[in-house]
Amino acid sequence: MKLKLSALMALFLPIFAFAEDKLDTGDTAWMMMSTALVLLMTPAGLALFYGGMTRSKNVLNTYAMVMGAFVLAIVVWVIAGYSIAFGTNESASLQSFFGGFGNVMLDGITWKDLSGSYPTYVFVAFQGTFAAITVAIASGSVIGRMKFSTWMVIVALWGLVVYAPITHMVWGGDGALLFDAGALDFAGGTVVHMNGGLAGLVLAILVGKRAGYPKQAMKPYSILLTAAGAALLWFGWYGFNAGSAFGANAVAGVALLTTTIATAAAGLTWMFIEWFIFKKPTLLGIASGIVAGLVAITPAAGFVSVGGAFIVGIGGSVIGFFGVVVLKKIFKYDDSLDAFGIHFLAGLWGALMTGVLALNDKDLLWDGPLKESGDRMGQFMVQLQSVGVVALWTLIGTVVVYYIASAVTGGARVDTETEEIGLDETLHGEKVTNI
Repeated sequence: MKLKLSALMALFLPIFAFAEDKLDTGDTAWMMMSTALVLLMTPAGLALFYGGMTRSKNVLNTYAMVMGAFVLAIVVWVIAGYSIAFGTNESASLQSFFGGFGNVMLDGITWKDLSGSYPTYVFVAFQGTFAAITVAIASGSVIGRMKFSTWMVIVALWGLVVYAPITHMVWGGDGALLFDAGALDFAGGTVVHMNGGLAGLVLAILVGKRAGYPKQAMKPYSILLTAAGAALLWFGWYGFNAGSAFGANAVAGVALLTTTIATAAAGLTWMFIEWFIFKKPTLLGIASGIVAGLVAITPAAGFVSVGGAFIVGIGGSVIGFFGVVVLKKIFKYDDSLDAFGIHFLAGLWGALMTGVLALNDKDLLWDGPLKESGDRMGQFMVQLQSVGVVALWTLIGTVVVYYIASAVTGGARVDTETEEIGLDETLHGEKVTNI
């Protein structure tokens, strides 16, 4: 089955429909660059961000879980994930939740095919980097106690069972459940961050707490590495958000500016909250605020004004801080590196605020209640529906995937001795040296 995405791109950005099915070298160059930027976010940015926060005996395992997830998820995406996400299902009822299997191994797509104004092959690669970082985000919740073999099985299954169907529902075009409802998610607040963050929490609860948590001090290996990772994430995020305009166009400019504003405001907010409560502004706090702001603005980046970007960024930082410092203590779950607190909660905030703050501008909006009739409350209810559907699918799908992977690998958790010595030496035969 030959997949043509030009109609989908026209739906996403009707103002640029004139470029449909005609290759534009500027758009092509920008989308290739955006793909490279998003790729940098995972095996460099996210891996350093997570690696710096973990204990020295698990640093290499942390990096391996992120990088291993990235390379495997890309392969899974090309084999079948892309087809499930963006294919066309012959059954109208199934089309709400799944694409077809007509593009398995990219069958039916040639190097000459276009997605709007750039090659479909570039679209496949761009979306593949989104699939890869989403599952890598979840790794942060289970660092220090999950078998690497179990993790890799989870990555392979989760990309097909959870990520690809959610991507289809939100971004899959006509017939897809949340796309038809008019849900607004510019670059992945629900698809990526809520999805990956909630999956991390589910896995953390199922695999159990780290030995000694929360009584034993678990000092980070290097806050400097974490800060460097946050800086690389910010740099790569311009491909993530501005690249989701699908071309070198005015909407990309909107996304670039709002991303910058929200992120800076969020970093300052977290810093000032810490300064006020704990009397000391920390580098880890600034870095955490930066990531929370990036997450929060992702679903809203191409839809909101400058003022809206400030609100989204500040609110995302506040709710992220609450999740990491307060909520985690109340419910006593061991989310090792706070994937849930930052990615799910800030992503949830951003997704809902998109409905509240999106500009009523028909040249910016996708189809939905706000664009069709100016119904902002209707748009908010659609946003609420979208976060509910995504959360439910992620919850159920992640539980199923965990138990399958655990059965395949003879249990998901490492033994007590392995956990005490550290996963770097016991699982990988490597040991980090101080930088």
